[in-house]
Amino acid sequence: MAESAEHPPEASAVDGMPLVGESLALDLVNTTFINGGLRGVLVDALAAPADLDRWLAHRAADFSGPLRPRLSEPATRAHFERFLELRRALREVAAAHVAGRAPEEADVRTVNRAARLSARWDELSPTAPAGSVTRWSEPDPQLAALGEVAAEGVRLFGGTGRPVQACPAPGCILYFLKTHARRAWCTATCGNRVRVARHSRRHREPQAG
Repeated sequence: MAESAEHPPEASAVDGMPLVGESLALDLVNTTFINGGLRGVLVDALAAPADLDRWLAHRAADFSGPLRPRLSEPATRAHFERFLELRRALREVAAAHVAGRAPEEADVRTVNRAARLSARWDELSPTAPAGSVTRWSEPDPQLAALGEVAAEGVRLFGGTGRPVQACPAPGCILYFLKTHARRAWCTATCGNRVRVARHSRRHREPQAG
């Protein structure tokens, strides 16, 4: 059985993700990354359901408040597969968005189907005279969380979010929100790598004269 989000595995590639803190949708996409630049190794931080527990634990604060304590329940293999399916679709939609082309209909359907799981509403509490409770159309907390990730993707790629950019550094496959005009790379590491490569090329090129 996978460990719960309260007791994540002792070691996980989720802990070594080079870029975190983007929107939930991009953070899920960025669980696949290159370790080491242009000649680096492809890493999939979500290799097992326990890694999904770890990821959900790290991003718990970004989910709806009433949903957070319920995410301590361990993810199943079925939950894991649904998150991988959404990740694949979001990555394809992100690539299409950056390229300025329409995404594939199958990827749009996957995102939209998952986004419906985020539907929720408040009801008067049957026990508290002046209280309310939040209900989700999807009772499974992991699937409701999946829905919130997908809904964030809809906001990003539906034209209501901030600009999404693919990191232009060679060998990088990460996406980020261009939060200010001067941000050109996903992380300072990628920016430094590119600057070092440029400096090295200039010194290798023969000088004219």
